[in-house]
Amino acid sequence: MKKLDLDNLNITNKNFINHFGEISKINKNSIIVSLDNSTNCQTCKAKSACGISDSNTKEIEINNNFQSLHINEKVNVIMRKELGLKAVFFAYVFPFILMFLTLIIASFFFKEWLAGLLSIFILIPYYIALYLYKDSFNSYFNISIVKNN
Repeated sequence: MKKLDLDNLNITNKNFINHFGEISKINKNSIIVSLDNSTNCQTCKAKSACGISDSNTKEIEINNNFQSLHINEKVNVIMRKELGLKAVFFAYVFPFILMFLTLIIASFFFKEWLAGLLSIFILIPYYIALYLYKDSFNSYFNISIVKNN
């Protein structure tokens, strides 16, 4: 979690995704924030793939490096919009492309049913790799918390 300079940050800037939430749990090194369904979701192009706009509340885990926050405190969760699109790419778009290419290539060498199974099973090593590299993804996707006044 990166500390933001609030004087130079314009939260309403179009380059940021801003969700209002409430701290629901504080662990040793992380904070769990319950996100409310935000009006920002209505204008987001990736809302159908994101999953945050599907229900009223979602929970997100954020590293707690420096802030002293309390349970039930109202906060803003801020992330650069480009990182949200990259997250959608890694979670949905790239696995689809990987599965589709595997299906096409495997159909030249195997029967249809075996190519179909192989294209589905190719996702297992992909998601295992995502899990193994989750720490590097956490450091890459900087999500910040700002207290509401």
